[in-house]
Amino acid sequence: MKALTYIEHGKFALQEKAKPQLVSARDALVRVTLGSICTSDLHIKHGSVPRAVPGITVGHEMVGVVEAVGADVKTVKPGDRVTVNVETFCGECFFCKKGFVNNCTDPHGGWALGCRIDGGQAEFVCVPYADQGLNKITDSVTDEQALFVGDILATGFWATRISEITEEDTVLIIGAGPTGICTLLCVMLKQPKRIIICEKDAARAEFVRKHYPDVLLCEPEECEAFVKEHSDHGGADVVLEVAGGRDTFQLAWKCARPNAIVTVVALYDKAQSLPLPDMYGKNLIFKTGGVDGCDCAEILHLIEEGKIDTTPLITHRFKLADIEEAYRIFENRLDGVIKIAITE
Repeated sequence: MKALTYIEHGKFALQEKAKPQLVSARDALVRVTLGSICTSDLHIKHGSVPRAVPGITVGHEMVGVVEAVGADVKTVKPGDRVTVNVETFCGECFFCKKGFVNNCTDPHGGWALGCRIDGGQAEFVCVPYADQGLNKITDSVTDEQALFVGDILATGFWATRISEITEEDTVLIIGAGPTGICTLLCVMLKQPKRIIICEKDAARAEFVRKHYPDVLLCEPEECEAFVKEHSDHGGADVVLEVAGGRDTFQLAWKCARPNAIVTVVALYDKAQSLPLPDMYGKNLIFKTGGVDGCDCAEILHLIEEGKIDTTPLITHRFKLADIEEAYRIFENRLDGVIKIAITE
């Protein structure tokens, strides 16, 4: 089969590999019908994910059809259309039982697919702990509607859930990339008093303006003053940092009101500093880390009900055979790209 492979720092290549086989009785083999490219894939390519293993097939955003299941798999069967969760989790350890599936203690726990074990930018993928990692897609939901459920939409949903948003809140989202938009869609479900998005890219800001006209927009240079002007208590009640830029973490806490919640969704290329003397007295609550992707069934239900629609994010479509060209466009942000769908 064809599979996009992490060769070495700075290099991916489409290669021929053997079709994966079931390893454990809890595995499922999935034929990938639709995939996508994530910024996290670029982090692997650029060396920002040290745990990524050269030689693995990359890719962790995908949907597909179950081809085969191990003897202990109970929730899916061959022929089922499924989403694939970015997180691998056993469902049985201390952290899984508390819903902290990103910290599953299994050797393959957390982000494994497309990082430490073979992922889904390929024709087939073997998914460990299939009862946890796969969710059935109903006939009324298309592959494109379900494509982002297992990763960036799960991330936005998790970030919104842990941010404790109320209807009285002013919510600031820093970054209107794909994960930022997914976060926006989930924040909108909470119906806060106002939502502000900070985005420096003109095309992304225009996308927000076109699709979500009730959302307020500002640029990083004016963000702190803008948020103070458009909030009730000297800053945002909740800040979600989704950009991962050089200065966006600092911007996040500066734009927060005292006693606010700052949720850090972003993955940074470099270490960030926490200047405690400068923020002394703000009494901020920081929530950080990788997604606990255990809400996929609920997200699929919301999509089926028409309450979440991420299909406008898909601006380009490429065959798997042309995925290297898709990467060139995505990595260089060419042609107004937001997300790319990779087809069979």
